Amino acid sequence: MSNRTVLVDNNTWNNTHIATVGKAMSSPEEDAYEIARHLDANYVLIIFGGMSNYSGDDISKFLWMVRIAAGVFPVIKENNYYSRGHYRVDSEVSPTMKNCLMYKLAYYRFGEVRTRRDQPSGYDTVRNCEIGRKDIDLTYFREAYTSERWIVRIYEVLPLSNRIKKMETRMEKGSDPPALKEGKNSGQ
Repeated sequence: MSNRTVLVDNNTWNNTHIATVGKAMSSPEEDAYEIARHLDANYVLIIFGGMSNYSGDDISKFLWMVRIAAGVFPVIKENNYYSRGHYRVDSEVSPTMKNCLMYKLAYYRFGEVRTRRDQPSGYDTVRNCEIGRKDIDLTYFREAYTSERWIVRIYEVLPLSNRIKKMETRMEKGSDPPALKEGKNSGQ
């Protein structure tokens, strides 16, 4: 319908390719952006059920993405997505989980929304909890579409020129771009 090539579907047989997409979803936004650009992706679609109580969403299936990615990329460790042995998205969410692309895309702007009158904003109806991170900003992705009940969420992978403009703005504010930060931290 959208006349776009799909990178992963139920017919994808290339495990390394699926693992690469899993790595993108389980990585911090900056790393995920590099993977998305490498895959020549223009958009990322996720299914999110926290607003409408749809339990078959991508957050529920996310650990399988992590497991598939870890099978090819040993840097991905499933235990890093757990908090004290449990998979969580609430106030006890692990640092790795709350900073990965999947968490950020699923819960972007969700902290501003009330799903039930008797619950706080950012209450995930599937996982029956208030999300642990409500102040999510996106740098390399832009929300392109969210359906009325938030089940379908589509994000545009920002073109490189937009990314450069954002980095220039950061530099004007006195902050180094991510690539320079890496060089400083690695002793280069």
